Amino acid sequence: MSTSQLDIEQKRDRLLEIVSGYGRVAVAYSAGVDSTVVAKAAQLACGANAVAVTAVSHSLAEGELEEAERVAAQIGIRHMVVQTREFADPNYLKNPVNRCYFCKTELYARLVELAPTLGVDVLANGANLDDQGDYRPGMQAAKEFRIRSPLVDAEFTKSQVRDLARFWELPVWDKPATPCLSSRIAYGIEVTPERVLRIDRAEQFLKQLLGVRELRVRCEANDLARIEVPIGNIDTLLSPALRGHVTTELHALGFRFVTVDLDGFRSGSMNEAISSNDLVVLGTNITTNKSRR
Repeated sequence: MSTSQLDIEQKRDRLLEIVSGYGRVAVAYSAGVDSTVVAKAAQLACGANAVAVTAVSHSLAEGELEEAERVAAQIGIRHMVVQTREFADPNYLKNPVNRCYFCKTELYARLVELAPTLGVDVLANGANLDDQGDYRPGMQAAKEFRIRSPLVDAEFTKSQVRDLARFWELPVWDKPATPCLSSRIAYGIEVTPERVLRIDRAEQFLKQLLGVRELRVRCEANDLARIEVPIGNIDTLLSPALRGHVTTELHALGFRFVTVDLDGFRSGSMNEAISSNDLVVLGTNITTNKSRR
């Protein structure tokens, strides 16, 4: 249920109050709706003492950096781009179920390293209340580096974040979740620059072909592509007019096998393979398999 304007304004004021207490703040900013709202709040509350930092690596999808630059300029916040080196970490490349922990550790370590240059005292991310119910190993890294989560502190759910983004007329208010490209690779299958590039090109091709904003090309063992599209688009994808075109294109990109998931697009399908034993070993109490991946 959408939040009323009065509720939005009250939530906004609480968020701005929290962020203003940071003084000089850097926001880990991806141009997703959550980090964009935090960046906007930082700009309003801290002005020139706020900076949005976008991490760039092989796992960033095509067009995301350009969008981050456009939206940061619209917000009016200082923007910096940094290269992260998670692909140099063997733990990340092995793609264990807690791969995101190693990615976020690299990101936050880089932000801590750059803090004096950026002229900030506090680092913030875009985590919201709903993230606490998902399996998100990156949250552990945030805790270890003492990253602030103002949306959590202000008790924002995902839907309320979107409501505030729309209230602020941010262009990404209805943007689908855009997790990193490495999240499409089945756990235990090595993450490589070649695989994430193949996935990115396949998804860009299918989005343009189908006119769909949100879909996934999952990379399973033996370089098998498992395509997830909304249920209503499955028949179109499998039609004689498109099926051969799709398989030809994905084979050319390097996928050995091409399949369509008849369950359709859903967030977190890779996490369906995680067992409760995996979570026990990692020391988490999360029982849900859902994550926006």
